[in-house]
Amino acid sequence: MGWLEAVVLGIVQGLTEFLPVSSSAHLRITSAFFFGNDAGAAFTAVTQLGTETAVLIYFFSDIWRLLRAWFVGLARKDERGYDYKLAWYVILGSIPIGVLGLAFEDVIKGPARNLYLNATVLIVFALVLAAAERYSRQRRGPDQLTLRDGIVMGCAQAMALIPGVSRSGGTISAGLFLGLERAVAVRFSFLLALPAVFASGLTQTPDILEPSAADVQGSLVVVPSIPQMIVATIIAFALGYASIAWLLRFVENHTIYVFVWYRVLLGLVVLLAVSNGVVPAT
Repeated sequence: MGWLEAVVLGIVQGLTEFLPVSSSAHLRITSAFFFGNDAGAAFTAVTQLGTETAVLIYFFSDIWRLLRAWFVGLARKDERGYDYKLAWYVILGSIPIGVLGLAFEDVIKGPARNLYLNATVLIVFALVLAAAERYSRQRRGPDQLTLRDGIVMGCAQAMALIPGVSRSGGTISAGLFLGLERAVAVRFSFLLALPAVFASGLTQTPDILEPSAADVQGSLVVVPSIPQMIVATIIAFALGYASIAWLLRFVENHTIYVFVWYRVLLGLVVLLAVSNGVVPAT
């Protein structure tokens, strides 16, 4: 991997990780269109460590409060308040993506990165996002999350193992369908991502340096050097932090239809490009 590619993909990861547009699909598309290769699922997982570190810092007070409540609640039943329950919602909601990620690892690294599939999924889940925005009641506030919300949003997060679905798009859509306020669904989406993304990034780090990772389903997967990986992750962290602040402000006063139209347009462009041989599907 060249330095330009590492920097560009770090920028793409940071800008798209928290938007409901699928950062993994954007990395796949950017690699194919501009660099003629596939950066690979491992690259996506490792650079997500940068963006999730941004979540840790941005929501540090919330995360610390939940962790403290969880550990105290484990020791003392009389201290099991709402924060203790919310911590469990995050933990239990993270299980589906972990289980499916391990069970379908080979599919995720190979067939699931087909550009035909990614473009189609971008469009299909754009419609899901639009339906969630259109028909949601958004009557439930930040203190009304339930175990059902955690499980349902966790299952929606698991669908993002396919590039094009979007982790945040899936969880936000599920939260809206469940009647959560838009800002509440977004904030819980950030928290829900932490366990799964950090686990994925740490377990995929060795694959970055594995020569055998250079051939996945017949496609060339470039392998970055450690310095390139570090730079890409730092860039993703910096832009990811800015993206969090922007998205939280945006969803308080705007609908998410702009992301719907963007996803549809991008999906159509990719489908046309692949159909006309501009870029290979795999």
